[in-house]
Amino acid sequence: MRHLLDTRTLAREDALRILDIAEDMADTQSREVKKLPTLRGKTVVNLFFEDSTRTRISFEAAAKRLSADVINFAAKGSSVSKGESLKDTAQTLQAIGADAVVVRHPASGAPRTLATSGWISAGVVNAGDGTHEHPTQGLLDAYTIRKRRFGADSRGRDLSGLRVVIVGDVLHSRVARSNVWLLSTLGAEVTLVTPPTLIPQDVSSWPVRVLYDLDTALAEEPDAVMMLRIQLERMHAAFFPSEREYTRRWGLDAARLRLLPDDTIVMHPGPMNRGLEISSEAADSARSTVLEQVANGVSVRMAALYMLLAGAPAGPSTGSGTRTEDNEMNRGDR
Repeated sequence: MRHLLDTRTLAREDALRILDIAEDMADTQSREVKKLPTLRGKTVVNLFFEDSTRTRISFEAAAKRLSADVINFAAKGSSVSKGESLKDTAQTLQAIGADAVVVRHPASGAPRTLATSGWISAGVVNAGDGTHEHPTQGLLDAYTIRKRRFGADSRGRDLSGLRVVIVGDVLHSRVARSNVWLLSTLGAEVTLVTPPTLIPQDVSSWPVRVLYDLDTALAEEPDAVMMLRIQLERMHAAFFPSEREYTRRWGLDAARLRLLPDDTIVMHPGPMNRGLEISSEAADSARSTVLEQVANGVSVRMAALYMLLAGAPAGPSTGSGTRTEDNEMNRGDR
């Protein structure tokens, strides 16, 4: 795998390969020595043109646990704030010998431009671009669902037969888009629930069903309910009458939580607007995977960097046969 830019074009076998390698990576994180020597001598640059906490820290932890050298680059306070172009920034990274660039950018398509322009030879990972995609978030969400539903026997398994409901601000959500494509590729049935004003103009080509009533969707007893953050910072018009009205119609409150089956999991990519799209009762319940998603993100991003930089072949997953370089994983960083 040369780059990881989206989930829409990610092959099923490649997605399963990443999830299975993430299982191997997660196994190493329960050891006393968590670091692996896999990417020793490689340089990973976190190139963030937008603010981020979870994603940036997660990628930094993933790279360091694989023994890579990490350079964190924030647009604020850099030459970008003085007008430097993406091309000039990329050529600077090329000059310092970056092997992988993890990029978050407000413009949809910026990571693909970086990957295909010829400005840089490094592998590129999209850490979120505009309202386009956020592929590693989609992968960690799929990993979390698979782990919760199938436990230790999840290697090599897809999500066939599972029903996932994604609720909220789909219009502005790159997380929703990545999940729609990836979960569908892995066999899940995806339903979007959203106010009519917060659905993209044309989703006829998306492999989803669209509903506008949350209670109708929850009555079908889904396996997972993913609540999306209301992205007020991207809203320059009135998309719903009031926050109170939104919570009443599309929020996951304590009453709705009680009606869900005991094994339905509750997800949120964070950061959460507690009391708006999700109540504290739902966010802090035993069904919630919010903190698991954060922890699983490190393992999934370790797997993605491994695939890009360690030459792991992409191909069909075959259960126990996908163990990642067993000798190296067992040796750790001694």
